Amino acid sequence: MIIARHFTPLSPWRGVGGEAGYLKLLMKEKNIIFGARMMSMLFTPFYLPIVGLIALFTFSYMSQLPWDYKLEVLLLVYIATIFIPTILIHLYRRYQGWTLIELGHKERRMVPYVISILCYFGCYYLMSVLQIPRFMARILVAALVVQVVCALINVWWKISTHTAAIGGVAGGLMAFAFLFMFNPVWWLCLVFIVGGLVGTSRMILRQHSLWQVVAGFLVGMVCAFVVI
Repeated sequence: MIIARHFTPLSPWRGVGGEAGYLKLLMKEKNIIFGARMMSMLFTPFYLPIVGLIALFTFSYMSQLPWDYKLEVLLLVYIATIFIPTILIHLYRRYQGWTLIELGHKERRMVPYVISILCYFGCYYLMSVLQIPRFMARILVAALVVQVVCALINVWWKISTHTAAIGGVAGGLMAFAFLFMFNPVWWLCLVFIVGGLVGTSRMILRQHSLWQVVAGFLVGMVCAFVVI
């Protein structure tokens, strides 16, 4: 267990508070790790296209589109970019007999990258066939570019795709602000706060260093802003 790396067994006479103090500290550590895991699960890298579409439907002229059409697009993107890759990566992990922590090792991340890239490309192809407006398709292209760049970097260096996705949301918001002339400051503040929490959770879980977290955010932000 991760906790075992941080603590060594204490006798009731060692440390401040003895055994009671040790147990209290141990529970606090477990709660912090549990919170970090929940944060990582809630803000997975796959949510970038969905969040981008919701922002597009909120801040652009596409807010006038019928609700049933917007829900159909969101459902298509959810199935293709979240549900299917999540299931496939879970099955791959179970087949290999790895835990989530073990799957996070740099040399084991390439297959999940390939799965997500193929799913994103398939979603973009379906959107093109269905003639869905280009601004919606650009969000998929931005997410696809972020995944490809992160996969290429992962060959040499482990980069955080969690913060890359949050950075992509920030870059998309800035791009939409220029295109549709709205003030994104408060939304960007929220994104930066979430990005900080997600990055901190990845470091608590010892999945990434500070530089890997920051680099992921910058890669996502730049790629999304340029593509959109």
